[in-house]
Amino acid sequence: MLNYVKLEATRMLRNKRYVIFVVAFPIGFYLLYSNLWGDQVDESTGVKGAVVLMVSMAAYGALAASIMSTAVPWSQERQTGWLRQLQITPLRSWTIIVTKLVTSLLLVLPSLLLVALAAVVTQHVSLSAGQWAGLIAAMWAGTIPFAALGLTIGSLVPPDTAQPLAMIGMFGLALLGGLWFPIALMPPVMRNIAQVLPSYDYANIGWQIVAGHAPAGSAVAGIAAWGVALCALALFAYRRATVRA
Repeated sequence: MLNYVKLEATRMLRNKRYVIFVVAFPIGFYLLYSNLWGDQVDESTGVKGAVVLMVSMAAYGALAASIMSTAVPWSQERQTGWLRQLQITPLRSWTIIVTKLVTSLLLVLPSLLLVALAAVVTQHVSLSAGQWAGLIAAMWAGTIPFAALGLTIGSLVPPDTAQPLAMIGMFGLALLGGLWFPIALMPPVMRNIAQVLPSYDYANIGWQIVAGHAPAGSAVAGIAAWGVALCALALFAYRRATVRA
């Protein structure tokens, strides 16, 4: 299992799409937005804009990493017959899914850590050791639902379709989840949609931590519920895909 994780992580780190969308874009957006609005104070949390933007862009990068590292590669493996080969190994179906999720978790770390580093170096963002630890841990574990979504996409559609679907999911969740601009600026209908999306709950946990508060129970419950539901869906879709293969 460890060798499989290492193989998967090495392959994704060589993927140009991964480097561009989940490392370069979040850092670039953070540098742009923080220079424009970094000195403003968020009215809802009382936290400086540079800190709020750090959480938002780290969340976007981690979300993108988890989807990009699963959807298209998984679909390609299904098309080439690699999933069928995995079936004759000692690995069980749930173990294969867990391995993919672990690999995805490893691949979200560069985005989380590099955006945080950019915030510290360029905007002099300073948090307590406890806040840093809580923020990184929560945002790291919180990507599981998005990785499971990517696996579901990869199990259901061919690579040519998986890529645009992954992009739509990635940008749609970021946009509607309030990662690119506050949901307070959205029309009422979009605001209601945002508040039930996992991307909003995910980022909201981070926003609360940097504000010095414990994450809201509703946000934690929301991301946990999405995680359970999407992991179950990913396992079902994988079994369906391998039976059809």
